[in-house]
Amino acid sequence: MLRLVLFLITVLAIASGFAWLADRPGSLVLNWQGYEIQTSVFRAIGIVALLIAAGLMAWSVLRYIWLSPALLGRYMRRQRQRRGLDALSSGMIAISAGDRSAANKFAQQARKSLPNEPLTHLLRAQTAHLTGDRATAKRIYESMLSAPDTEQLGLRGLYLEATEMHEPEAARHFATRAMTANPSLSWPVEATFQHQCQAANWAGALETLATARRYGHVDKPTADRRRAVLLTAQAQRLEDGKADEALGLALEAHGLAKDLIPAAAIAGRLLAARGNTSKAAKVVQKTWALAPHPDLATAYAYARIGDSPKDRLERVKKLAATAPKSSEGPIAIAVAALEARNFDEARHALAPLLKDRLTQRIATLMARIEGEQHGDKGRVREWLARAVTASRDPAWTADGVVSEHWAPISPVTGEIDAFAWRTPVERAPDQSGQSLSAKTEELIAVLAAAQPTIEAVSEATPTSVSAAEPRHDTSTVIIPSATENSAEDQANVSVEATAQKPKSASGSPGVSAESPTKPAVGRYTSKGARKKKKRFQHPQASVAINSDQPKKSKSKSTDSQTRSAKEAQKASAKSDNVANKPDQDSATTKQSDVFVSPRAPDDPGPDTGDADLVSPAFKPYRTASS
Repeated sequence: MLRLVLFLITVLAIASGFAWLADRPGSLVLNWQGYEIQTSVFRAIGIVALLIAAGLMAWSVLRYIWLSPALLGRYMRRQRQRRGLDALSSGMIAISAGDRSAANKFAQQARKSLPNEPLTHLLRAQTAHLTGDRATAKRIYESMLSAPDTEQLGLRGLYLEATEMHEPEAARHFATRAMTANPSLSWPVEATFQHQCQAANWAGALETLATARRYGHVDKPTADRRRAVLLTAQAQRLEDGKADEALGLALEAHGLAKDLIPAAAIAGRLLAARGNTSKAAKVVQKTWALAPHPDLATAYAYARIGDSPKDRLERVKKLAATAPKSSEGPIAIAVAALEARNFDEARHALAPLLKDRLTQRIATLMARIEGEQHGDKGRVREWLARAVTASRDPAWTADGVVSEHWAPISPVTGEIDAFAWRTPVERAPDQSGQSLSAKTEELIAVLAAAQPTIEAVSEATPTSVSAAEPRHDTSTVIIPSATENSAEDQANVSVEATAQKPKSASGSPGVSAESPTKPAVGRYTSKGARKKKKRFQHPQASVAINSDQPKKSKSKSTDSQTRSAKEAQKASAKSDNVANKPDQDSATTKQSDVFVSPRAPDDPGPDTGDADLVSPAFKPYRTASS
């Protein structure tokens, strides 16, 4: 717009000048060498202007002819640059599309047109990487390190190549060098931090995290969370050797992340060991309200040194009240009640969880209650069998890995703060039997964990029959396997249950005289007991319930004991006859195959529908006669 205005002003000035000359006519006479030239002033000025214009045009032509070689070279360079840029653009598109041949073609064109362009080196390196020529790619990236403007590009490429070639030391070296040269870049800082975490270099990781926070690579909440995890990892390492230093680290981590369970648990344990009960309880309570966990319940229960089991039970009740919606509170109360031998309190705590929120840990706790309170071996095995099909308990999980203890990084990806306290994902059911095998392995693990309880119950079972000891009627529930593909799959589950019953002085009709500790399957000698006998059938399990009437001894003479022994032998012989007839219909058989003691009012009973998953874990039960 300004140029247009200036042009109009110039034209107006020239026109005004010519008009001014036209209004003032005059003559101009020139005498030179005998020649006399006479003309008007207006004409003379016009001739001079034409001569000046002609001179300028001649000068332009001569200058163009003189500079034509340079102009031709400049034109050629512009054309070559245009072709190179087109090749770079097309080559990047081909690499993104995965077209190896096109990428190689355009890389060659770019190398001819723009041999010294950094983008050309990048295109060639990525083309070599796409075609699998890693040696060429590495050589090109190394050549970039010589120039300051391409050094970071070369380090980035070498880092990626080392990562893909599974060379962690080389990758760490390139990332550290790039971070030292330019800490404002985010990728070398993050890569160095990750390598330091994988190497358990917590001190170096804290310094790198501070650098990332200083240059704005991570926000404040993320930096605080990562710092808390790193401090907890240090405290976990120093807890056994340097308790004072570990306590300071754990308290700082707890201040940065209140819901970090390991930090609170470590701080609670160390504070309790130093006798600072109030502060330990305060730390544990804050974390428990946000994330209940068994370790927190244990630390809180033992926060005061010298407390009795009953005192610990009362403390755990107060802690569980702060998170009433969590299942960890009732479980913690049940564990503390078992330690205090308060079995009724343990049952009452677990009762709301048995119907809708039954888990493997709750089922094993119920088995422990049955074993320690009543010595009921059958109930113990019943609850352990139910634990197989129960829901899984929360555990420390990261990237599909389930761990018994918390770890600061994932063992799969190396990501920091990957472990979370959550329920592991269940495997989808399949037809190949893998799910059944997994369930069987879980049952074996549960049985191994509960073996001390079963052994304690077995040791408590009397090995001889006497008038002063109560009698244990051992019942057997035989559940056939649901799979019938092979003889090995037709395994039965035997669940033995013992129940306390009064015993007559003349002998035990349900126990054989030769082997009093073995279960004897047979008929009772009491006619009243036969009349009260009942039988129940199930499509997969036939359980006969026979209730025994307590018999009173009339005398303790030798003749009475002899008669009782003879009656017990007759009952054992008859039970052998019944056991040797497996094909006889259980609905029409008058003899009792299995004796089951009466259940407690709060016992939900076995889940017979889950026998398919339980049966492969046990061998078929064999009676004394078989």
